Amino acid sequence: MDYDNLRELGQQLRVDAVRAADAAGSGHPTSSMSAADLMAVLLARHLHYDFGEPARPGNDHLVFSKGHASPLLYALYKAGGAVTDEELLTFRAEGSRLEGHPTPQLPWVDVATGSLGQGLPVGVGIALAGKHLDRLPYRVWVLCGDSEMAEGSMWEAFEHAGHERLDNLTAVIDVNRLGQRGPTRHEWDLDAYAHRIRSFGWHTVEVDGHDVAAVDEAYAEARSTALRPTAIIARTRKGRGVQAVEDREGAHGKPLPDAAEAIAELGGRRDLAVDVAPPPDVRAPHRAHEDLVLPHYETGDSVATRDAYGAALTALGAARGDVVALDGEVSDSTRSRAFAKDHPDRFFECYIAEQQLVAAGVGMQARGWTPFVSTFAAFLTRAHDFVRMAAVSRASLNFAGSHAGVAIGEDGPSQMGLEDLAMFRAVHDSTVLYPCDANQTARLMSAMTDRPGVNYLRTSRGATPVIYGPEERFQVGGSTVLRSSDADQVTLIGAGVTLHEALAAADRLAEEDIAARVIDLYSVKPVDAETLHTAADATGRFVTVEDHRPEGGLGDAVLEAFTDGRRAPRVARLAVRNLPASAGAERQLAIAGIDEEAIVGAARRLLAAGD
Repeated sequence: MDYDNLRELGQQLRVDAVRAADAAGSGHPTSSMSAADLMAVLLARHLHYDFGEPARPGNDHLVFSKGHASPLLYALYKAGGAVTDEELLTFRAEGSRLEGHPTPQLPWVDVATGSLGQGLPVGVGIALAGKHLDRLPYRVWVLCGDSEMAEGSMWEAFEHAGHERLDNLTAVIDVNRLGQRGPTRHEWDLDAYAHRIRSFGWHTVEVDGHDVAAVDEAYAEARSTALRPTAIIARTRKGRGVQAVEDREGAHGKPLPDAAEAIAELGGRRDLAVDVAPPPDVRAPHRAHEDLVLPHYETGDSVATRDAYGAALTALGAARGDVVALDGEVSDSTRSRAFAKDHPDRFFECYIAEQQLVAAGVGMQARGWTPFVSTFAAFLTRAHDFVRMAAVSRASLNFAGSHAGVAIGEDGPSQMGLEDLAMFRAVHDSTVLYPCDANQTARLMSAMTDRPGVNYLRTSRGATPVIYGPEERFQVGGSTVLRSSDADQVTLIGAGVTLHEALAAADRLAEEDIAARVIDLYSVKPVDAETLHTAADATGRFVTVEDHRPEGGLGDAVLEAFTDGRRAPRVARLAVRNLPASAGAERQLAIAGIDEEAIVGAARRLLAAGD
């Protein structure tokens, strides 16, 4: 397309954004209109993509970090021949693929966006995959808004991309001056953005975002810049082309007041079609699959589950060429350094930047890799929004949170993961696993590797006895009954560290002629409701014990198994209700009231209370 046609294409994108929002009665047309010329030039002259084959290995990747500008994205898809005009006008309607913010329900969308500050970090992950895993020449283009430049995650992304010299990544920043409620922090001060971005090792180009020739030159410069990512910082006007809303406050997130008048002012409807340049004909890398040999541990040994995590992850990496590991500068503690030693080409150090850590994993899984993301359980809370959006992205992603609970000991409460089970249980369609020994850890890791969705494995710092043989099998959604008899009077339910306390408590109770059933509820989500129902019918009394806050963890998972109207047992719930301080691991369990002694006391009280 020549520049005149590019200008016309920009106007077409504006008109279609206005039409889509008007049909929906909601949306963000003014945010779409500011970036229309930027995206018109990209689509017609620089993007390499086959809309008929979205999984083609050489395709470029376009991520709308400013996901609220979805009318513009869908207008692009229409111009590229991917959606019809009829489908465009189903924007935001029930059952439409064209949701209010983009999701991978559309085959051309890699990841869900809309929570600002996430698209660029995920784009960094895709670019890392292109550079170091796929080793393919595709480019990653990310459209960013100026409002989201206030998000810390954006600067984690800028720093990481600069450090990794991701010259296959281009951030296009739509500096339209206005946010949701008024001006952005830097308004049209392009130098303020450029100075900061350059400090992270990026090449920057400042441009008038409505000058299609200048934009074209900026993209060409980005494509030719080696060893540095490029940020195109474009001055634009929100609501461009319609006097009633152009650069005016109060128009954000609303259809235009008079769509017909606005369309006329923009020159009317167009039906330009763009023949998007095809990608190079390249092949995806071969990802070998061999027989898996998991580490084996002898019963009676004492092994930390975090050690088993590192060994099992390394074994998975040897058997499967698609497995990658990412860590937040604690690989010596999470034990993912074992993987880094054996598979350095598939290990990624993301440093103390947990949002970028998770986002990189989301980006890599979008390219078909199988990531394991590890850090302290407590620190994953920093990235909860990225975990939440990973589920919206339909991402398949594995997390390992180490150093969980008060059992870590002297490090104190800032390092203790006490909310992680609740956080991951609340994520849509997630899996939450909490192994108690080394063999169980290895087997559960193998089970979660091919499981879709967000999967979380909780590991412990200290060594725990190996109680299962290497031949044992563990199903997601299962549990193990370790003590059982027809005379059971109470059921003790634990997982991880507290399972061992429950076993010791059962032995103590047996000395008092109190028979206690013991359930290892290693699958906290989905939970084994059938086994819990059987135990409730047999004993009528539960003691749940968890190294976690009482809200949202194992105890709640147990109680939710009885929300179908089935009669629930009497339950004593032991959990960490105090604010811990530094102390040894055994003392921490005692102080929190989740040790053997506390379990015995709770069981006695339940029995003394009668039926």
